[in-house]
Amino acid sequence: MGYIAVKGGTEAIEQASRLLTYERIKGDSRPLEVAQIREQLRLLVDRVMGEGSLYAPDLAALAIKQSAGDTLEAAFMLRAYRATVPRITCSIPQDTSGMRIIRRISAAFKDIPGGQILGPTSDYTLRLIDFELSDDTKIKRKAFLNGLFKDIPGVSSVSDSFPKVIELLRKENLLVENSMTTGSIPVTGPNGTFDITRKSLTFPANRSATMQAMTRAETGGMLLLAYSNMRGYGDTHPTIGELRVGYLPVRIKHPLTGNSYTIGEVAVTEAEVIAKFTAQSNSPKFTLGYGLCFGHNEVKAISMAVLDRAMQVLEPKMPSEDQEFVLSHIDGIESMGFCTHYKLPHYVTFQSDLDRLRKTQDIHNARCEKVKVESEL
Repeated sequence: MGYIAVKGGTEAIEQASRLLTYERIKGDSRPLEVAQIREQLRLLVDRVMGEGSLYAPDLAALAIKQSAGDTLEAAFMLRAYRATVPRITCSIPQDTSGMRIIRRISAAFKDIPGGQILGPTSDYTLRLIDFELSDDTKIKRKAFLNGLFKDIPGVSSVSDSFPKVIELLRKENLLVENSMTTGSIPVTGPNGTFDITRKSLTFPANRSATMQAMTRAETGGMLLLAYSNMRGYGDTHPTIGELRVGYLPVRIKHPLTGNSYTIGEVAVTEAEVIAKFTAQSNSPKFTLGYGLCFGHNEVKAISMAVLDRAMQVLEPKMPSEDQEFVLSHIDGIESMGFCTHYKLPHYVTFQSDLDRLRKTQDIHNARCEKVKVESEL
C-alpha cells in the first residue's frame, strides 16, 4: 500500500527550505566561516567525518554549517557526497605502531616504553564553564600562545614511532590472539577485506565487515550498547591497554611502477582494551578488544573496542553481545532515516488502520448490545 498522492505541495516545500536557511542566517552575529568550524570545532568535525565515512575536514565543516550543527544531518550529507565520488584506488594497510603520536596513554601500566603522552585532553580538569570565552579576542589568543611557548627550553627530538603496549603481554604469552568468529561472507576488497559500502551485511559477518560497520557507526549508539555491557548487561570489564591519538600515513601503489608511496595522512583514534581471562589450549590468557576511528574521538574508539570484545562470546546472552543486533542498530544514518521517515505522508496506511478500528468497534458494540438484550430477556 503506497503513499497517497499529494498535489500542490511543491511551493510549500520550497518555502520550507528557504525558511530553514532563514533560521540559520537570521540575527546580527558574524556568519560562521568553514575554516572557523574546521579549526575551532575540530572534535565535532572529526565525529561527522567518522559517521559520514569520509575523511574530508573542509566538507565536514561545510556540512555542519549547512545542517546548523545537526551531526546526523551533516554525516548524512557527507555520506551522500561520498557516494558520488569515483573510487580511484585503495590504500595499503598500515601498522599503527608507526602512528605520528599526539596523545598516548595506558591505564593498565604506569610506566610504558616511550612514556605516557597526555596530549590535548580535558580528562584531568574540572568541567567548569570558562566564562572568559564569551569575550574571546585575537589579543587574548596571542597572549596565551606567547605565554605557552616562551618558557619552553628548546625543541627536543621526538620519536617517529612508539612500541605498542599490548606487545608486552604478547611477549609473555598472556594475550589471546584474535578469536572472533570469522563468518562466511566472501571478501571483495583488494586487501582481502569485505566492503560494506558495496555489499550488504549478512550474518555472521566477518571481522573486516564488523570493524567497518563500527568504525562508521553513530557515537552515541555505540556508547549506549558498550555502557550496557560494562555495567552488568554483559560480561566485559575493560582495562585500556593503550589509547592512541595521532596521524597515520596514507600509502598507495603507483599505478605504473607498483611502488608504494605516501600521499598524505589522516587523524585517527585507536583503542586496545584488555578484558577477562579465557582458556585457550588449557592456558588462561587475557582477551583483547580493538577500536579505531577517524579523528579524535576517544569515546567511540573505546566503545568500539568494548563491543568488539563483547561480540566474541560464543553464546550471546545480552543485546550487546549479539553481532546481528549490534551491527543492525548502530548506524546513525540508517537509524535516523528510519525514524524520520515517519514524518512523511502515511495517509493510506493510517486510513486503513482507522477503518479497521471503526469496524472492530462496531463489532464490539454490536456484541455488547446483543449481550445486554439477552440479559434483559
